[in-house]
Amino acid sequence: MTAPVTPPAMPPPTEPADSLTDPKELLAGYLDYYRATVLNKLEGMSEKDLRSSRLPSGWTPLALLRHLTFVELRWLRWGFLAEEIDDPWGDDGPGGVWAVPDETTKQVIAAFQDQCERSRKIVAAASLDDVAQAGGRFDTPESPPALVWILFHLVQEYARHAGHLDVARELADGSVGE
Repeated sequence: MTAPVTPPAMPPPTEPADSLTDPKELLAGYLDYYRATVLNKLEGMSEKDLRSSRLPSGWTPLALLRHLTFVELRWLRWGFLAEEIDDPWGDDGPGGVWAVPDETTKQVIAAFQDQCERSRKIVAAASLDDVAQAGGRFDTPESPPALVWILFHLVQEYARHAGHLDVARELADGSVGE
């Protein structure tokens, strides 16, 4: 008989209200929902499970969180604002392997939360129809994406990775659900 699984200590995230009609608030709300979902999936996992992979590709739950930190940086700071970023890809660039080099779990989580807060400020200061500045990720002035497109892209990326974490968490300790 399998021992019962203890659910994560954090309350499950809640989706934005179904009465919300402002597109910017809706996109920002769903981003925050998925950010919280990802953190909720990691809550309660052992250090070993956070740093181990049960999948052929080899990514670990903690490395996925680090990847999402770089995703936020690449799309909003380096992409939308065209900030000069020394290494926007980190170790998870094209052909790279997601890893967590010499960082504690707390450091990885804190870096993610810091980047998310920076992203929230960028979004709050812009309009959905503002386009990404030339330079950085979009180094040509031809058809840079609008913020609305970038936010929608981020929502789908988070949704996909939250699903990946659903599987990783269930394989690690049997925990299912939000």
